[in-house]
Amino acid sequence: MAENGEDKLIAVARHIAKTLGRTETMADDILQIFTTFDGRFSREKLSEKIDSEDPRSYVALEHTLKSLERQISRFVSADQPIWSVSADASAFLDVVDELLSTSRDWSSLAVEKSVATCLDRVDELLQQAMFRLEEEFKMLIEQSAEAFDLSHLCDKSEGNGNYSFVSDDDEDADADGDGDGGEDLIPVAHPVSDYDIVIDALPSGTINDLHEIAKRMVAAGFGKESSHVYSSSRRDFLEESLARLGLQKLSIEEVQKMTWSELEDEIERWIKAANVALRILFPSERRLCDRVFFGLAFAADLSFMEVCRGSTIQLLNFADAIAIGSRSPERLFKILDVFETLRDLMPEFDALFSDHYCLFLRTEAAAIWKRLGEATRGIFMELENLIRRDPPKTPVPGGGLHPITRYVMNYLRAACGSRQTLQQVFQENAPYAGEYRNSDKIDQSSSSPLSVQMAWIMELLESNLEAKSKIYRDSALSSVFLMNNGRYIVQKVKDSELGSLLGDDWIRKHTAKVRQCHVNYQRNSWSKVLAVLRMDGSSLPPNSASRSMKEKLKDFNSNFEKMCKTQSTWVIVDEQLRTELRISVCGYVLPPYRNFLGRLQNAPEMGRHAEKHIKFSLEDIEARINELFEGGGGSAGDRK
Repeated sequence: MAENGEDKLIAVARHIAKTLGRTETMADDILQIFTTFDGRFSREKLSEKIDSEDPRSYVALEHTLKSLERQISRFVSADQPIWSVSADASAFLDVVDELLSTSRDWSSLAVEKSVATCLDRVDELLQQAMFRLEEEFKMLIEQSAEAFDLSHLCDKSEGNGNYSFVSDDDEDADADGDGDGGEDLIPVAHPVSDYDIVIDALPSGTINDLHEIAKRMVAAGFGKESSHVYSSSRRDFLEESLARLGLQKLSIEEVQKMTWSELEDEIERWIKAANVALRILFPSERRLCDRVFFGLAFAADLSFMEVCRGSTIQLLNFADAIAIGSRSPERLFKILDVFETLRDLMPEFDALFSDHYCLFLRTEAAAIWKRLGEATRGIFMELENLIRRDPPKTPVPGGGLHPITRYVMNYLRAACGSRQTLQQVFQENAPYAGEYRNSDKIDQSSSSPLSVQMAWIMELLESNLEAKSKIYRDSALSSVFLMNNGRYIVQKVKDSELGSLLGDDWIRKHTAKVRQCHVNYQRNSWSKVLAVLRMDGSSLPPNSASRSMKEKLKDFNSNFEKMCKTQSTWVIVDEQLRTELRISVCGYVLPPYRNFLGRLQNAPEMGRHAEKHIKFSLEDIEARINELFEGGGGSAGDRK
């Protein structure tokens, strides 16, 4: 090393003499000054060095090459890692630096065959050195990565609410007093809201060593090789981290073949893994790349892309499989979970994948997010088709609540729990609503796209129920059916976000429809019972009138019993509506019946015998009416 140091010192003096000595006299003067200044600068050595700059003389280059070959050979053939001894690592880097310096200094003279031959040998030595640097680079990364455990992340997260990587089996073991969970356990990530964690995946000293190696490899033209070695090692770490979160490597086809229950579980795991990856793992990898390749921006960007590409594509492919999968309505809520997760992570995608190497990942994430929105809109179209296709075949017993009504209203009510997300989904593609909705009952100009969507589904449901009401032979029962379903719809709208989406005018309009059904029911049932009590025979002779009143009472008794028997199987689902309807029927029937009984009892022809013709007292009538609408066994109470 001493000899090598003196050679460097003389080379510096040679360079100064060459630069400042414009003529031979000036160069001699400079050489004389150096000789006086330091005994190592003998006239013979300096003259030899300066003469060696003549292309025809490469004695110094040969001398340097032989020295470098000996040193490179020693390091390249070493059995143990060079970086296991810090002095060897430093010496090896010095040799590489000298190789690079020699190549630069003599490259301008490569036109001379003898110099070109020497430079070929320099390139060969550089390649040997680079191959060994690659090995050292890889070993440094892998040895340090093996020492890192996700339990470090668990320790950090417990204090600030971040994801903790504790397996369910570990928890059971702790409860039993046995802390040895084994190596086969896969940790499960528990949800959190704070992701302010940075993983120091490699020790600081290792990062410095990697940086020094990377600088030499890039300087020697091996920048892509250094990125490849780095990324292949770090990529394994990321993939293992995602696997520890329970995320499986699944193709789009495999995802689409999964049962829905399996897919629901996998979506939950995907959400956890995506959040940890984009908010913890990837930012930590970005930080590590920037430190290892500090000052080498292109290598840092390329390495980060290669490290994260596989894991990112794995995450995006799963989301894409969800987006292009079934449009079955029950999948809405999990698809919204995936949509919201990807939406919330888009700032991370934009920040992490901002360079041109990662542009395709950012673009793909945005495209899949858009497809998830399209899938959501497609699910609502499928819901519309489901309502249209539900046939009006079998009437609901007793005119009760139809399953399609309960399903649609509970579905929409649950969907409104994600109102903001749905508004965003439909706002993103506002023209969509008008493409197939031409109803003049919906004011699209002053409503949000989501409000238009909900109003359209409600109109489809209403039309479907009206068609179903027509299969009842009894028009009064048809009114009961519409009353039940209309009341249920209005209540569900008023008690949820649907109310603010559809508006007060919609609620008032449909409340009035329910009241009209009430009126229609009374007109088509009890009006016929009361019709026989009308005194339309007053012009008849007294005896004829008396016989007519007795006949009317007999007809009323018969019709009333028949009506009560018929309507005892009918049901009013809503308890309040049932009470209101009973009061209304009593108020509709009792006054005319009371008046009729008064006329009957006051008729001179009836005398004392009037009471024996009265089968139902006013109290009897009221009691019988108050027994109605229970559905023959109390089935009216199911309003879930």
